[in-house]
Amino acid sequence: MKENREISALLHLIDDPDEYVYNTVSDKIISFGKDIIPNLEHLWENTTNEELQERIESLIHRLHFRDLTNDFTAWAEGDADLLQGALLVARYHYPDLNNTTVYQEIEKLKRNIWLELNSYLTPLEQTNVIYSIIYNYYKLKGVEFAYNNPDDYLINKALESKKGNAISNGIIYLVLCEMLDVPVKAINIPRQFILAYFDPQYTVLNPAGHASEKINFYIDPLNGQMYSHKDVENYFKRIAVPPTASYFRQMNNRRIIQFLLEELAKCFDNDRNRYKMDELLSLANILDNDLPRS
Repeated sequence: MKENREISALLHLIDDPDEYVYNTVSDKIISFGKDIIPNLEHLWENTTNEELQERIESLIHRLHFRDLTNDFTAWAEGDADLLQGALLVARYHYPDLNNTTVYQEIEKLKRNIWLELNSYLTPLEQTNVIYSIIYNYYKLKGVEFAYNNPDDYLINKALESKKGNAISNGIIYLVLCEMLDVPVKAINIPRQFILAYFDPQYTVLNPAGHASEKINFYIDPLNGQMYSHKDVENYFKRIAVPPTASYFRQMNNRRIIQFLLEELAKCFDNDRNRYKMDELLSLANILDNDLPRS
């Protein structure tokens, strides 16, 4: 943004010791939007005052977050593309993220899977092709849920390091299946992020049937392992939870991204980063009104 007298005066007041003055100045700076970020970055680079640098970093973060909040609102009101939603979440931690690299990696994976798929393959054979490309050829690894490494939850870092947890790996798996018209969806099994292969013929012939009856088998996106109905029944017995129909319904994209935000927020459950936890949960709350849509 071209610097004028007003902007110059505001930038010089960022380090004002009076809290009221600083709050007034910072609100005015935020009102200019993200176009003022280069001015703030230039000021940061030309000062050695650590307190001033912290204030500048806080202002830049607030500007990025305001922009991200607007983008999340637009995403929720639109078609809620899963890959785009995952990239928005990644932008919270990496505001200058270049989406092109992610799209290129996904496209490469999609092309390799597509070359091996054909209409004569059974559901198990289709899933074995996807498993072979993602986990053997591409060598995507899984790590257990932990709240000390936010990168495990972000699709850009999962693709970059070829390592993610069940949610980030699962989103990669779901995005590819959607692109390739393979009927794999996330379901709402408690304490897990599990995928299921839905039988399209059964769904058409029995639209009112029990949700679990529409599922051929289950997939753990952490490592691509497949599970039977019996395996899932045993899991419910082990956690002492009755397997009600709601656990087997498909999670829509808004709910998947909301779940991702909620889990990512837990990485910042400490005094120093509590504001990040609150911000991520506020983004998750944006999606509450949109969950019935697919």
